Amino acid sequence: MPHYTGPLLTRPLLERLRTALNNGAQQIHASFDLGRSETAVILAEDGWQWHGQRFAWPDKLKDRTIYYWDGDAFSAASRFGSALYKLVPTDWGIPTFEIDGIKMLVSAQLSPLDDARRKVALVEPRGKQLLDTCGGMGYFAACCLAEGVAGIRSFEKSSEVLWLRTLNPWSPDPEAASAHGRLHLAHGDVSREIEHLADASMDAVLHDPPRFGIAGELYSQVFYDQLARVLRPGGKLFHYTGAPNKLTSGRDLPREVASRLQKAGFKTGLALDGVLAVRR
Repeated sequence: MPHYTGPLLTRPLLERLRTALNNGAQQIHASFDLGRSETAVILAEDGWQWHGQRFAWPDKLKDRTIYYWDGDAFSAASRFGSALYKLVPTDWGIPTFEIDGIKMLVSAQLSPLDDARRKVALVEPRGKQLLDTCGGMGYFAACCLAEGVAGIRSFEKSSEVLWLRTLNPWSPDPEAASAHGRLHLAHGDVSREIEHLADASMDAVLHDPPRFGIAGELYSQVFYDQLARVLRPGGKLFHYTGAPNKLTSGRDLPREVASRLQKAGFKTGLALDGVLAVRR
């Protein structure tokens, strides 16, 4: 799907534009791509002009919501599928996303992209062929591309998430010249698609599955055996687990994951908010 190139609005940005107009400004520079760049916008009582296109002032916008121009009006970057999928702004500019109100990415202490960057560093992607099992917003892929990965196979099961990616200027576009053809993003369930990958065809793996209650198959021994099959000996895997409360859940998920990975043929250790494993 082609990436959206129009303006993105949030409530704070709209308030900034209106305040500037009320203070007598006819033109200011602002970011309409969630902090990636700043461009000029011309302000007037009946609307504002950006990149030669005129937009009427929208009605009051909601907090924690990103809006895109759908051709007729500014619409919320959200979509119903099996659940409500929503692109959500953060204080860092780089958005997270939610499924039925549950935040999918870290954003409180550091930006989602910085969080992805420190995890990507664990598998040292430069010059490697890498499997990105659950593509999400593509932040793992973006960091790998920046670090000089040779190629990425990325899978995303949700068509709604793939649509949100087209609105998110921080999500890498596989068709962009900067990707140099290295990012191959497919709409598919990795628990099935992995069966079609060749033995020892990957040098590294990044596995960031939804929580266990939603996608238990991505924590199964069967799937871990497949990860071991496609990863070459010595290849590294980072598996995000989070840190569910053992007192309330009665489970130590990171150690459960480590145990299954060991059975699949990995050496494991706890790292960040997950498990770092090396294929024996």
